[in-house]
Amino acid sequence: MNRLSLRIYAAFVTVLVLFFVMSAVWLRLFHEESRGHDRDPVAAAGRIATLVLPPKEAPEEVLQAAVAEIAEAAETGLAVFSADGRRLAEAGTFVPLPDWERGTNHWIGGRETAAAAIHLPDGRWLVAGVHRGPGRPGHALAALGLFAFALAVGAYPVARGITRRLERLSESVEAFGAGDLAARAPVEGGDEVARLADRFNQTAARVENLVGGQRTLLASASHELRSPLARLRMAAELLSGEEALPPERAHELRAQLTRDVAELDAGVEELLVVSRLDLLDESEGHESVDLLALAAEEAARADFEVEVRGEASTLQGDARSLRHLLRNLIANAGRHAGGASVEVTVTRRVDADGVRLEVADRGPGLPDEDRERLFAPFARGARAKGGLGLGLAIVRQVAHHHGGEARALGREGGGTRIQVDLSGR
Repeated sequence: MNRLSLRIYAAFVTVLVLFFVMSAVWLRLFHEESRGHDRDPVAAAGRIATLVLPPKEAPEEVLQAAVAEIAEAAETGLAVFSADGRRLAEAGTFVPLPDWERGTNHWIGGRETAAAAIHLPDGRWLVAGVHRGPGRPGHALAALGLFAFALAVGAYPVARGITRRLERLSESVEAFGAGDLAARAPVEGGDEVARLADRFNQTAARVENLVGGQRTLLASASHELRSPLARLRMAAELLSGEEALPPERAHELRAQLTRDVAELDAGVEELLVVSRLDLLDESEGHESVDLLALAAEEAARADFEVEVRGEASTLQGDARSLRHLLRNLIANAGRHAGGASVEVTVTRRVDADGVRLEVADRGPGLPDEDRERLFAPFARGARAKGGLGLGLAIVRQVAHHHGGEARALGREGGGTRIQVDLSGR
């Protein structure tokens, strides 16, 4: 019984009950106040009647004619009684006798019809029928009660319609949490519930893509790591064999072991960078980074010529991932430079707040249709010696993490430019 629909419905009914009670109290007070003012108009009617009716000494025929004329004009019953209770004249509908003992103006009669008993100054009584109609508090309360009941009946489908969509959203969330990454919630209408369902669907799609990417990455990385592991195992078995190996062969195997370990280390480093970026929030761990100084440090580590130029450009970012981005770009350009120098340029972006980084080589270049493929994980053309082929994929992922983009462009005179825009936020 703790369902949201019942709670919404109960809240709505409670408001209706409070409205009904407050209206009833107000009508009661208004009715009591109105009753307190009844005598004023009756007294005024008595003074008018004294002027209109024939005097007490007039013949009964004259009085009857006057009463009939007034009753017809007012469309009600009218009667005149003597001080001793004798009915002197009457016309229209029947009117009851006044309460002689009260001696003052008063109301007599029932709920729907009543009469005003007016004590005239000459001692006579004028009784005029008054039709009160359905405007009594009881009728108003009955109408309010019927209205509240109709609203209460009509409110339940509304409350149920709201919570039914929430239930379907809850079912989708439960299915998604149970492992069905393709589960989506139906989006109905344009209110807050529909926007919540749409946000859930967007989040679920991102999570599905992320998990799918991680599964592909894990499967591909596992496949790529088998080769150096197999070579390590074979070299270890040969070195630990009973037969002594010639010094040249032993030296060759040790060099192969060193290269395989370096390849495994580079591959694990690439996987760690990818995993770390997936776990970081957009601004988590960001600090002020001078990209030009960082590029100069990475250029000094390279075993080929790298020219760094530009202007000091500082932005808020993750220093570790930006360093890896520069290292991958320089290494990728060096592999395709054909012995020529690699050019690194760092500039402030004039069209937006941020930094533009370009790494260019004088290699053979690529056709336009093949440039985008460089950023795919495990792409053949993006594979680094001793790595898994994640270098440029990591570059693009780091750029996205910093609110930017990475793209491959042609270069006039031959070669390729990798252009990376990074946001200054």
